[in-house]
Formats: sequence, C-alpha cells, structure tokens
Amino acid sequence: MIRNLNKDALVSTLAFYTAFVLLGLTTSVTGPTLPALAERTSSRIEQISFIFITGSLGYLIGSWIGGKAYDRLPANRIIPLGLILLAAAAFFIPSATQLSILAMTIFIMGFSQGIIDVGGNTLLIWTHGAGVSPYMNGLHFFFGIGALLSPIIVAQTVNYTGDIQWIYWIFSLLAIPLAVWTWFLKNPNRPGKDTASARSPINYLIVSLVVLFFFLYVGAEVGYGNWVFTYATTLQLGTPMGAAYLTSAFWGFFTLGRLIGIPVSLRISPNKILFADLIGCLISLGIILVGRQSSEALWVGTILLGLCMASVFPTLMSLAENKLHMTGEVTGWFLIGAGLGGMFLPWMIGQGFAAVGPYIMPVLIFIDVLINLIIMIVLAGRFANSSKSKPAVAQAK
Repeated sequence: MIRNLNKDALVSTLAFYTAFVLLGLTTSVTGPTLPALAERTSSRIEQISFIFITGSLGYLIGSWIGGKAYDRLPANRIIPLGLILLAAAAFFIPSATQLSILAMTIFIMGFSQGIIDVGGNTLLIWTHGAGVSPYMNGLHFFFGIGALLSPIIVAQTVNYTGDIQWIYWIFSLLAIPLAVWTWFLKNPNRPGKDTASARSPINYLIVSLVVLFFFLYVGAEVGYGNWVFTYATTLQLGTPMGAAYLTSAFWGFFTLGRLIGIPVSLRISPNKILFADLIGCLISLGIILVGRQSSEALWVGTILLGLCMASVFPTLMSLAENKLHMTGEVTGWFLIGAGLGGMFLPWMIGQGFAAVGPYIMPVLIFIDVLINLIIMIVLAGRFANSSKSKPAVAQAK
C-alpha cells in the first residue's frame, strides 16, 4: 500500500497520520481529567458537563469554516493554523479556575480540532481518490493510537506529579513542530470543477442521512469514551486508577479495531462491515446493561464496544466517497453532524447522571446505536440506487 505512493503523497499521508495522533490525544484527555477539572473550577458533575457542549460547539464551527476554507484556500496553510490554536488552548486549560474560562478554552480547542479533522479527512481523500479506503482506516487508526495513549499518560502523569497541568502542556508542545511540518506540505489537487463528477448534483437526502448517522455515532463514541471513567468510579466498579485503565482499554481495542479494519476494508464491502459493527455495539452494551453491577461485565462490554465502534466512522466516510462528490464543504457537513453529536449526547449523559443515576449512560448509548442501525438500513438502499462515476482504479474494499 505505502510503497506505491509517490514521495509527496507519502509525506502528506504521514503528516496527516501524525496530526490525528495528536487529535486522538486531545480528544480523549477530557474524560480522565474531568474530576480534576471540576475540582479546579469548583463545579459539580452536571455543571462540568457543560464543557462538552462548548467543545463540540467549537468543533462544529471549526468544521464548517474549515470545510469552506479547504475548498478555497491553500490547504497547507489551514491545518498549521488549527494546530497553533490547539497548542494555545491546551496550554491554558489547566490554568482555568472558573468554569466560564475553562469552557472558553475548551471551545477554542474544539474549534481547532474541527479544522484539523476536516483537513485530514478531506485532504486524504483528495490525495488517494478511489483507493482511499485503507488509508482512511489508517488515518483513524492513528487517531485511536492517540486516544489509547491519552488515558495512560493521564494516569502516569498524575501518579508522578499529582497534577494534570503537565498533560495539557505536553500536548501543547507536541503541536508546534507538527504545525511547522504541515506548513511545508505540498497541496493535493482538488477535484476539478469542470469534471463530470464535480458537475453532478449533490444528493442532499443521502448527505442528510449520513450527517444524522455521524451525529448519532460520534455521540455514542464520545459519550462512552468521556463518561466511562466517571461511570465506573461512581458505581464503585473500579478505583480511579482502574477506571483510567478501563478508559484506556476502550480506546486500546478501538485502536486495534481500526488496525484490523485496514485489511478487512480490502476484502469486505463497507455495508457488511457497518452492519456487523452496529450489531456488535448493541451486543456490547447489552452485556454492560445485563451485568450492570459487575466490573467484569463492564470490562468485557467496554473492550468489545471499542472493537466494534472502531471502523464505523472511516468505513462510512469511504463509502460516501464512492457514492458522493466529496468536497471540503460536504466533508465539513459530515463533521458538523459529528460535532453536534459529540456535544449533545455527552451533555445528556451528564444531566442524566444527576437526575436518574449513572445507569442512564449505557441505556442512552444503546438507544442511540439502535437508531443508527435503522438509518443504516435506509442508507444501504439509497446507496444501492445511487451512482457516481469513478475512474478505473482498483477499489480498496
């Protein structure tokens, strides 16, 4: 796969992969540091959940602006700006002692994450075209690497220093050299405006269904990844250290699933992968709900859920690339849906924790995934009736 790339495509792909490691690190750091952030800002658990709203609001605005910017401006100037904003936000987060200031810095970090996320997905599609599927799984595999390492870094840093500030400062420092690297990348060719593909009308119904799917899926992923730590400690199903490693296990098997997804995407159709993933997610959540007072059931369900959730996002993104004309703006809308989902469901879980109790978390996510399965049934029929002219290149399926 890699050896068939020219030098520019190889360097760009590696840069996008590295950026997604950092994206994973900063996305999954909030959950394990949530109790410490609540303590620093003197906030209750239902109050601190407000930062999920501001972070996701920043993400969706960054996705919307970024989607338009990548279609109009030099791409190698946009990702570095996102990385610089990310560095600044991460640096100031541990210094926030008021919830309003923390929410503002989380908003800026979310905004920068949206720019980076749209850029990585869009530019990878433009770089690899019809053969993007394994590279897309690779991109999100490296996101999983970052998400896996983040809770481990949190646990070890707090163990040695007793504080969370160095965690955010390390992530801030990592963003600076990456911004310099991406500044010098060669811009990939945008899809030509005069091609038949570019002139073909956008199927807004399919785009809307995909946006809704991403809304629900990312809500489930972010909701579980950010709340499983608090869920486990509140129910006394683990110590804070054990809950941090449980969070890491979720992201670890999430990462393993994306690694497995690379060769699987070359052999199995995206529709079959997505249906298997969603059914597996429902089984995983069922294990957690049935054995809700068992730490063993929580561990088994968490591991299986991470494995099954892993390839959902990149698989649907690759499927959409083969059925739709993928501009930066279309990708931006997909990620706006993702951002709204990452804002809404984690906030709902936080409110449910206070009003109903921690068991509301797996219940809400189960309902979320069940609705997504229904949407996928509709999408499968719509995709079967849609067409997009593709060049005669071996499809990575």
